[in-house]
Amino acid sequence: MGETRDNDAYEEELLDYEEEEEEKAHDSVTAKVNGEATKKGYVGIHSSGFRDFLLKPELLRAIVDSGFEHPSEVQHECIPQAILGMDVICQAKSGMGKTAVFVLSTLQQIEPSPGHVVALVLCHTRELAYQICHEFERFSTYLPEIKVAVFYGGVNIKVHKDLLKNESPHVVVGTPGRILALTRDKELSLKNVRHFILDECDKMLESLDMRRDVQEIFKMTPHDKQVMMFSATLSKEIRPVCKKFMQDPMEIYVDDEAKLTLHGLVQHYIKLSELEKNRKLNDLLDALDFNQVVIFVKSVNRAAELNKLLVECNFPSICIHSGMSQEERLTRYKGFKEGHKRILVATDLVGRGIDIERVNIVINYDMPDSADTYLHRVGRAGRFGTKGLAITFVSSASDSDVLNQVQERFEVDIKELPEQIDTSTYMPS
Repeated sequence: MGETRDNDAYEEELLDYEEEEEEKAHDSVTAKVNGEATKKGYVGIHSSGFRDFLLKPELLRAIVDSGFEHPSEVQHECIPQAILGMDVICQAKSGMGKTAVFVLSTLQQIEPSPGHVVALVLCHTRELAYQICHEFERFSTYLPEIKVAVFYGGVNIKVHKDLLKNESPHVVVGTPGRILALTRDKELSLKNVRHFILDECDKMLESLDMRRDVQEIFKMTPHDKQVMMFSATLSKEIRPVCKKFMQDPMEIYVDDEAKLTLHGLVQHYIKLSELEKNRKLNDLLDALDFNQVVIFVKSVNRAAELNKLLVECNFPSICIHSGMSQEERLTRYKGFKEGHKRILVATDLVGRGIDIERVNIVINYDMPDSADTYLHRVGRAGRFGTKGLAITFVSSASDSDVLNQVQERFEVDIKELPEQIDTSTYMPS
């Protein structure tokens, strides 16, 4: 796929700024922050906007285009330190803008030099790599000299080798396996990397195979560089592993796990038998107001079958699962993100990190296997402090056990879905 900047169909429409409008962008950010942030309930930060971080004017303009009104708690904590080049470990809930922390702080610092990769971002899935690349492109709209490329398996490696030769990206995003293959073939040089970033770092460092790849890549980068790691869930066991890659990092943990539950998210469950799930799902999709909805199931077969059933019932549904080719998965992901379909049936492949702004309902058709997975799944709705609704089907004793773990761990009281639910509680006004 190469550098997604070439993909015109997927470019977001951007405002056509003139140079003299740069100051307006500054003022607009400040006005939005100071005028509206107080409504959002982020205590103690609403007087500080993105402008206070002293970001480049080009970044502030891109932030205005993106519609960010004010920094989230995690951005407020991390960005001032990250732009000074400090090492950072950050665990914070889904939907709080962690990606923007490392994208903005990296773009703020890098001085692109021809032919040198200066920033490397590793993540564990191709979809997440693709999305991070898109975020770099979105925020570097007014920094046209900065080139970004994404590399992952499932694409002919020759395509990636040609891209490296011809485009010479400054920021590289990728999965460890493909990045390692390109470095071993001497096609990708990491000797000028100044910023080394792991997103969903626990997923990469918990798997010993992937950890080995990450360590080998890490050794090819200079000793003197900034290292940043991010995740929504970071166990106490994995934190010392993260620190081995770092020098005196700033650590931001949401240790009070109750805080991990999502701001503005309404959560309910429904008790029913396995045989009642399809009828109930149909009723919900008819009754609820939604922009877009993600329905999570536990297997590839169930994703395909449920999607087929919904399409036969004339619902605008599409599915994504690991049984598809990489090209097909990305085409469908883009189609859903652009709003061509309003319902996505997915396996946990889409449960982590995938950010689709219009999603305001998540339905757990099958119960997730753990409280962590639940958090990542429901994090698709109510992103970045907006409203959302999560409904979980409970059809067995083991389902009830997981639901109890979720309630206990995140100190949340998830009630049964009432007969009538007030639309205003989960639909953005």
